[in-house]
Amino acid sequence: MTRFAAASAVAALLLVAPATRAAPFEDTIAQRVLACSACHGAQGRATRDGYFPRIAGKPAGYLFEQLRSFRDGRRSYPPMAGLLADLDDDYLREIAGHFASLRLAYPPPQAPQGSASMLARGRVLAFEGDPSREVPACAECHGRALTGAAPAIPGLLGLSRDYLNAQLGAWRDGLRHAAAPDCMARVARRLRPEDVAALTGWLAAQPVPEGELPRVDPGARLPMRCGSVETVASTADSPSARSEVAPRAAASTVAPSAAPRDAAAPRAPAGAAQVARGAYLARAGNCMGCHTARGAAPYAGGRGVATPFGTVFASNLTPDDETGLGRWSADDFWRALHEGRSRDGRALYPAFPYPQFTRVTRADSDALFAFLRSLAAVRQPNRPHALRFPFDRQVVLEAWRWMFFRPATFVADGSRSSEWNRGAYLVTGLGHCAACHGARNALGAARDPARFDGEQMPEQGWYAPSLHDAGQAGVADWPIDDIVRLLRVGVTGRASVAGPMAEVVRHGTQYLDASDLRAIAVYLKALPVDAPPAGPAPGPSDRDAARLASGARGYDRHCADCHGERGEGVPGAYPALAGNRAVTMDPPINLVRIAAHGGFPPQTAGNPRPFGMPPFTQALDDADLAAILSYVRNAWGNRGSLLSSPDVSRHRGSAGR
Repeated sequence: MTRFAAASAVAALLLVAPATRAAPFEDTIAQRVLACSACHGAQGRATRDGYFPRIAGKPAGYLFEQLRSFRDGRRSYPPMAGLLADLDDDYLREIAGHFASLRLAYPPPQAPQGSASMLARGRVLAFEGDPSREVPACAECHGRALTGAAPAIPGLLGLSRDYLNAQLGAWRDGLRHAAAPDCMARVARRLRPEDVAALTGWLAAQPVPEGELPRVDPGARLPMRCGSVETVASTADSPSARSEVAPRAAASTVAPSAAPRDAAAPRAPAGAAQVARGAYLARAGNCMGCHTARGAAPYAGGRGVATPFGTVFASNLTPDDETGLGRWSADDFWRALHEGRSRDGRALYPAFPYPQFTRVTRADSDALFAFLRSLAAVRQPNRPHALRFPFDRQVVLEAWRWMFFRPATFVADGSRSSEWNRGAYLVTGLGHCAACHGARNALGAARDPARFDGEQMPEQGWYAPSLHDAGQAGVADWPIDDIVRLLRVGVTGRASVAGPMAEVVRHGTQYLDASDLRAIAVYLKALPVDAPPAGPAPGPSDRDAARLASGARGYDRHCADCHGERGEGVPGAYPALAGNRAVTMDPPINLVRIAAHGGFPPQTAGNPRPFGMPPFTQALDDADLAAILSYVRNAWGNRGSLLSSPDVSRHRGSAGR
């Protein structure tokens, strides 16, 4: 491995030619899930501290359910939720099967801690339970060897004391959930703190017996009826049931309304073609992205949209009479899109992007409404917004509208082609790209509604780059086909999407037809281009040599195996860092977030099994990460500002979206 010695001049440092080694790349599921190794250790063996558990050899059904629970919010750990946000059930099942197939030796158990009587109490709880408090023995479900059973029951051995304590606490405090009936939550709440300490201390000190996991017939009755085990066992071999268009049929959430319908909103049947058109337009506007809470029924609302003024919760768009759009008419819906007013006349908050939706045509509004009316009704009350005073007052919102909003319509530019005009309609209207990429003033209004100058998304932790700047996300010099591929697949040889844009591609643009994608590309390519800054970007100075040398060593250790000695990357798997504008862009918010929290590109039809990026927030502190990113921003011909520890601390934020 190349090592750079500190030099008196930065130029000399960056001109040292490393001994090139080929990245150890192979197109396998093991390569694709290297993102898991940063926390769970190589091959899922667990890290030395043991807080992140071993996943190698766990039952596939259990691993799948945990992955799905993190993604859908039944387990609360933002780094995992962010990592898995754009992966579907089928890929999660493949990942789970990979780790389940690994049969690796276990390390020695932890040394016993606690008194002999306490450990004896732990053994009793494990094998006999406590009938006086209706606590069953662990062995009744997890097996007499406590190693679990395929396909869905986890083992309790080979886990650290800290991890076991944390999980029992999460069950007890409601931070971890399973499908009802949630047996582990009931057990955890019946254990006293001293029982938890005794049980976890004893379990962590036991060796893991060798041998294959036993299997349990999916139809077998366990001592406690656990919804998570039954759910996993019944779906372990079934295709993904996670619908992205129609709501899930869940008895707890879907209920036909018995209330009389408003005579002003008769439900006339819409034609199949209009409903299909509406479903397509809902994709184009990524309506589900905001109006679907994690793990909940699509379009039933409840997802919080963070703003500098507080949190706005998206409404229920399903046709439930009491909590959704059941009593709305097509005129009511058009008024919401075009004028930004609810059915009762209240002004809507512009977190609902009616400043862009006002350009949507009446025909498209009616098609969208027909599609939403075709969904199954979901009885889910809308959550009240959590906005700070005075932004929670309608009079303030009315004043904002008077200053910054006027209903409008899309007017085609006769000097442009029909293809350009179609792209302009999608980008400035239904696609509401300016809602993220448009620069805003202190009151959240667009500085220039016709521009996409880039904007920091402080409440989400990402930066939506400028679409006019070739050093950010401008595509004036891109071939049309490359722009189309980025919107359809999420990955090209030039760039890949991440953060909120990954969600837009996964749930929205990948489903658009070729003509609409091309129209968007034509419009984006024709946007005015900002003039580049005068003169070359200043490079690092001599006094930065030591920091860059440290960054070079860190890059060699943590990054070169995937991105290559010279930042060349692996086409189709790991992006090149040399000449990558996402690396050198200012502000460097997105680079820091991706390096800190990792993630997978969006899973799309064109990229169904994406390669993951490990989250380094657990392995590297702010100073280490700042040194590595400073090196990457100034190696192989790149030129970017250097980052400090405070820069990384400020930009890394929390995982997730």
